[in-house]
Amino acid sequence: MSKITKAVIAAAGRGTRFLPVTKAYAKELVPILNKPQIQYLVEECIGAGITDICLVTRSDDNSVQKYFSADENLEKYLTENNKLAYLDTLKSIWSKAKLTFISQSADLPYGNGSPIIAAKDFIGTDDFVYMFGDDLTVEKEIGRFLSQMMAIYEQYQPSLIAGIKDVGRSEIGRYGCAKFVDDPKYPHRISAMLEKLPAEQAPSTFAQGGRYILSNQVLTVLKKQKTGMGNELWLADAENYLAQNAIVLTHAFDVESDWYTTGDPINWLKANIAIAKLYNLSI
Repeated sequence: MSKITKAVIAAAGRGTRFLPVTKAYAKELVPILNKPQIQYLVEECIGAGITDICLVTRSDDNSVQKYFSADENLEKYLTENNKLAYLDTLKSIWSKAKLTFISQSADLPYGNGSPIIAAKDFIGTDDFVYMFGDDLTVEKEIGRFLSQMMAIYEQYQPSLIAGIKDVGRSEIGRYGCAKFVDDPKYPHRISAMLEKLPAEQAPSTFAQGGRYILSNQVLTVLKKQKTGMGNELWLADAENYLAQNAIVLTHAFDVESDWYTTGDPINWLKANIAIAKLYNLSI
């Protein structure tokens, strides 16, 4: 198995919970402190050694590509006013990774599995990291959690590894829930990821976060898969197929690398506070 060097970041959603602001630009550009949340994901990939990053966006929105592209007029203005340092984090990204932008065809169904199919030519025959654009890893050592996932993947060579977090019994009903298998050969193996069960029925308190490492096998599964709930193409359905027919493992977030969903305003606010605390900013 060759080293993983590719990542796909899904940024093709409508962001309806952030309307009206997402009428003007993608929800992944809503800032966490002074940077768009999707920039944190790109930096996380780079921190884990990923060199090729594909951002899959909506067919009618180029705001993410515009953000990550050079702007000669802005750079000229900042240079003249001795403020070019404000773009240092973006310049660092440009020097360390190749960014590819793919517009998700309107012919593909809505859902978090479709960006993978949209990126099939970018993925080729490789295994890859997959991220949801509205899930944030909060960690001082950028790329720590993803590096751990990659090391586990290289050691055990499963079909899929999913990031998970213990959210407690009171919160688990809001998320997909891991059902573990006792397998001495494969640690933290699951037989299913069960969607939003009532707390009393949930087989664990570990919720699915937005970090995956996927074997190329997932492309074949998704291409054959029918749409599910809401007529959407769900990665969770492919994950459950692989859990029943191959090996699916998990890796848990911890106090050093925590997971926040940012897909709604309240959780987005919590993520802002978490980042501010991480860097000891006054709030």
